[in-house]
Amino acid sequence: MEQEQEHDRARNSKVYYLNFNKKTFGKNKSSKTKKIDDSCLKKFKTIKDFVVDFKPSIPLYCVRPHALKRSTNFFLKNFITPNHSTAVLYSVKSNSDPVILKHLFDSGVRKFDVASLAEVKLITSLFGNKVKMYFMHPVKAKEAIKSAYFDFGIRDFSLDSFDELAKILEITKNAKDLNLHVRLAISNSNSAIDLSGKFGILPSEASGLLRKVRTVAKNLGICFHVGSQCMDPVEYRHAINTANETIKKARVKIDVLDIGGGFPSVYPGMVPLDMQNYFDEIFEAVKSAKFSENVEIWCEPGRALVAEAISLVVRVEARKKNMLYINDGTYGGLFDAGFPGFIYPTKAYRLKNPKSLESEKVAFGFYGPTCDSMDCMKGPFYLPDNVAEGDYIEIGQLGAYSKSIRTEFNGFGEVMQIEVDEESIESMYLDRNQEVPKDKIND
Repeated sequence: MEQEQEHDRARNSKVYYLNFNKKTFGKNKSSKTKKIDDSCLKKFKTIKDFVVDFKPSIPLYCVRPHALKRSTNFFLKNFITPNHSTAVLYSVKSNSDPVILKHLFDSGVRKFDVASLAEVKLITSLFGNKVKMYFMHPVKAKEAIKSAYFDFGIRDFSLDSFDELAKILEITKNAKDLNLHVRLAISNSNSAIDLSGKFGILPSEASGLLRKVRTVAKNLGICFHVGSQCMDPVEYRHAINTANETIKKARVKIDVLDIGGGFPSVYPGMVPLDMQNYFDEIFEAVKSAKFSENVEIWCEPGRALVAEAISLVVRVEARKKNMLYINDGTYGGLFDAGFPGFIYPTKAYRLKNPKSLESEKVAFGFYGPTCDSMDCMKGPFYLPDNVAEGDYIEIGQLGAYSKSIRTEFNGFGEVMQIEVDEESIESMYLDRNQEVPKDKIND
């Protein structure tokens, strides 16, 4: 009963705990062990404070609500153009944690790009009819289409083939209120993760599909994805030009141009231009294309909204030369560090005598906790030369996809989650040499 009461207090306070139990904090049963209650929770302004006091034995997610608010504000206030209506759809797959979704909603997000019936049900359970959902997965199960349309009132669906179009029409009984979005296959030459192979119809083959969709859809959209973590904003211009040429060739009028996601965050070795450069490139291309003014322009950010708002704290369990064995890995929250090899910013914490951590930093690689040798993250991750067993490492920029693709392989699925006030290690929305006080963040 006492444990459940502590859990409730923690969950309802500013700091949120996931899978909280006493063994989370180790086996120290002495009277010096701090209890989790409202009075001590208020003290944890920083990750270091929490780690020093509670010595977590499982991975710890650290959420920065103010960073979510900042990134959301930036998109909602800057993804605009004078000649077209615009919309920002959050890509739920990048992080579907209800806590994160609620923070995004509180920051102004009202439109959600969903890719499964489970995501549809999740968003509905959290927000009901206060939001709008768009089913933008190009290949869907018949049951998912049926439930999305008849049970949840979704009217926007993407597709990239005649077969998918026939499926949607069959299941919705040739509904006249469908908004259908044809996905084009676009080159992903300047993105960290190429998404051009699995979905999308080639522009050279799209005319017939666009013409057919135009005859059956209430609104016709065209969409694409330039690839995850796009490092060059000119890729959006190329994609918009390709979409425009495809539309002209098909001789159809569209109602929506959805430029998809791909907006980047900042990582070591991958420092993109300021986000405003991406918006400028997009809207200059839209202007040059001379789309009709009734065409709406949509985007689907995921990584760019959530990446820097969350970091992951892990503990070093062993060291062998310059390989650190940590308590999370590629089967947990660090999949992208193994495949496709993202490098993340890192910071070390030592509980006893923290000043003994050397200032000189050297390159390390990580091994995760599972028995699989593929649970390996080559890095390089730069940390103090004398980092050792028992030290903690904060790994930044893990708000996107880290929690979404966790597994429980080998029984290592348990994690904690708290909220902190301090800034992220890196940011797309701050002067990287000067922190902005949270009271300067726009409401």
